[in-house]
Amino acid sequence: MAIKFQYNKTSLNNLGKQLKIRQNALPTLQNKESALRVEVRKAKDESGRVVEELEASLKRYDYLSALWNEFEPGLISIRDVDLVTVKVAGVKTPAVKEIHYDIAPFNAFVKPAWFADGVAILKELSRLGIESEVLLEKSRILEYQRKKTTQKVNLYEKVQIPGFKEAIRKIKRYMEDEENLSKASSKIVKGRHAAEEEMEEQQ
Repeated sequence: MAIKFQYNKTSLNNLGKQLKIRQNALPTLQNKESALRVEVRKAKDESGRVVEELEASLKRYDYLSALWNEFEPGLISIRDVDLVTVKVAGVKTPAVKEIHYDIAPFNAFVKPAWFADGVAILKELSRLGIESEVLLEKSRILEYQRKKTTQKVNLYEKVQIPGFKEAIRKIKRYMEDEENLSKASSKIVKGRHAAEEEMEEQQ
């Protein structure tokens, strides 16, 4: 990225301000990047743990598989899922607050005794499934923000800060050369005046 500038004091001051902004922002961005890196890992681990818990629960209830044929599919359904926004390293992420179920009334005396347990099992399995999905989304959001932050860190660190420093150096050198030239030319002019005055005095 080429930094546009002019060889004057105004441009020098503007570049100085821009450089200072980026130098001050860089440590904060670097801290955010490392915090996001940690949080992404934590979210992925948590998601993995919930998926393992879900798989373990499915295996645990495997012995009931033959009985599920008797279970009524419409007995339990998810009405709504309440999500909350949780800020993680300055990034808004979703989290499960509550899951609302609709449970159809059933006669416990007529239906098999394990129906109540079946409802509880389905509640647990659906909770784990929803939580794992939300955690995956959380890790995806955090990973996206981490990549964006890393790009900004690299832009500041490798492109803009060195670019501004180089532009400032060029302007300063140019202004010094201008100053030296004007000093040299004024010396020449003074020397000429002195020589002319000397010649006039001699005539």
